Amino acid sequence: MKNTENPDYRAGFVAVVGRPNAGKSTLTNALVGKKIAITANQPETTRKAIRAIVSRPAGQLILTDTPGLHKPRTLLGQRLNDLVRESLSDLDAVVLCLPADEKIGPGDRFLLNLVRQTKAPIVAAVTKTDKTGREKLAAKLAELGELADFAQIVPVSAVRGEQIGLLTDLLLEMMPLSVPLYPTDTLTDETEGELVAEYIREAALEGVREELPHSIAVVVEEIAQRPVKEGEKNRPLTDVHASIYVERESQKGIVIGRGGSRLKDVGRRARIPIEELLESRVYLDLRVKVAKDWQRDPKLLGRLGF
Repeated sequence: MKNTENPDYRAGFVAVVGRPNAGKSTLTNALVGKKIAITANQPETTRKAIRAIVSRPAGQLILTDTPGLHKPRTLLGQRLNDLVRESLSDLDAVVLCLPADEKIGPGDRFLLNLVRQTKAPIVAAVTKTDKTGREKLAAKLAELGELADFAQIVPVSAVRGEQIGLLTDLLLEMMPLSVPLYPTDTLTDETEGELVAEYIREAALEGVREELPHSIAVVVEEIAQRPVKEGEKNRPLTDVHASIYVERESQKGIVIGRGGSRLKDVGRRARIPIEELLESRVYLDLRVKVAKDWQRDPKLLGRLGF
């Protein structure tokens, strides 16, 4: 369907895929221009297909930031891989993230063969270019040129914002003529509760031991704005009650920390993006609970939103 106001307007769907820690979420946020997907120096940080919307005068991109495809060790891991495959349908383009500072491995080749089945044009986004030198980057680009017949190969640094505009323009050119698929002021179709839960999980992932990140899940129980008193000049106050779930009692102690110090730090870090999202002062009540081996329990996975 054409946009009668702008007959050259284009809009369509783009999947952002890659191995764990390939820079997918950081790139998605850079393309949108605002934090939508959480990021952490931990593999398998993204646990759902997060839809982000990029609107420009020339068109609109509906980006799906997918979990990293990996060899699953749990039922949760299997479901995340299934989610990646489900996201690779009815696409207008695919962005395959390949870190500039890492060698192309079997996982990259497997994912490339998978996305080829979509028949959509594939853009190779060489991510994290700020972490490597010019010679190594040139060698990487040459290697990718021989690896596949990509529609485009674009080196980007999401952290520095380098080549993000170029990547956006190239993707928009691949989209079909269309009316906007979402209101142009929309950035995501995630609910406030879903975003708040992700911000809390991101804060909880900071600095935890290597084996713990996969065991952390967050459920927001309630978001409620307190009544504004007559004549009150301060911003409204919103109560956010959330539970952080782990799999074992020993992990609960790690998340809470000595005397509750670590949990307080989690709350302090999470409150900043939550207040920006809700445009309100926030009272954040966090509780840590144990759901034994939830990653392997179908019922518990369902209760925790997977």
